[in-house]
Amino acid sequence: MIFEDLPTTPTSEELIDKAFSRAARAGKAKGGLEAQQSMLQTAANIISDNLENVVTAWPDFAYEDDVHPFYYELADAIVDVDKLRQSLSETMWASRKAREIHEEYQPRLRKTDVDTARKHRKQAFARLADIVEQIDDELLYINESRNDLRDLPEINPDEPTIVVAGYPNVGKSSFVNDVTNARGETASYPFTTKGIGLGHFERDHVRYQIVDTPGLLDRPPEERNEIESQAVSAIEHLADCMLVVLDPSGECGYPLESQLELRDAIAARFEEVPVLTIANKVDRVERWSRDVERDYEMSVETGENVETVLEAAVEAIDYEPELPFEE
Repeated sequence: MIFEDLPTTPTSEELIDKAFSRAARAGKAKGGLEAQQSMLQTAANIISDNLENVVTAWPDFAYEDDVHPFYYELADAIVDVDKLRQSLSETMWASRKAREIHEEYQPRLRKTDVDTARKHRKQAFARLADIVEQIDDELLYINESRNDLRDLPEINPDEPTIVVAGYPNVGKSSFVNDVTNARGETASYPFTTKGIGLGHFERDHVRYQIVDTPGLLDRPPEERNEIESQAVSAIEHLADCMLVVLDPSGECGYPLESQLELRDAIAARFEEVPVLTIANKVDRVERWSRDVERDYEMSVETGENVETVLEAAVEAIDYEPELPFEE
């Protein structure tokens, strides 16, 4: 996942302490003018390199090749991407400024006496510290963003993906668990009170991803907050097929009419991908009308037609893996 290896961003105080303490050690190893030059070069290099490394560790949000739209929308749901980009830009500015200060003062330390060189070096140190302190808020925000994003559960936007939606207690999670090789992995996201269910299965040597999104697609759009709506935008870039699961028996606690209204809202939002309506709990057929709107029916509890539904989703995706080019 593109955010998991982001390094900790130092505070301005930590970076200044690191640069000047290393510079002091470098100065002790030499004498005279050479000591002052070495101290300035060491401090400037540490500040510039560390700040540049902070920036280059992040993907470039301006380019889709660096950040898939799914991850861009996901990141923007959790942090302010525009603010993050600005903070990274300010940090790169400070990195360049540190090098400019070094280039400005280093010649002054070569053709002068030691006392004057020491005076110039101290002036340079003060300016270096001032530059780093100017971006203290930016460094703090970058590190906060790193902490918010680095532990996001890994979802591969390049794998063919089935997203399962519907009201709570209609059987979504049970379906995801039933069709995956192992029990569906539940992973917490900051924008939902319940963990998102994630599982995998294979067909014809192709690995498919199946996602259950409680807290996002289990209630009408008008009930979602801004962050949740943004997260749904991320899911739009992920889904290759939507399964909307219904419970016509009403045991889930929601009227069938409301469930169908949610289905219609999801179909309207995900109009670019196939949306299949799945009536669950067919084993309790006496409790619901046979003319309920559906593409398929199943019973996760008994296993009836579960495989049929899964195969229908795979067929709807119609995924063809890219083959290596052959001469």
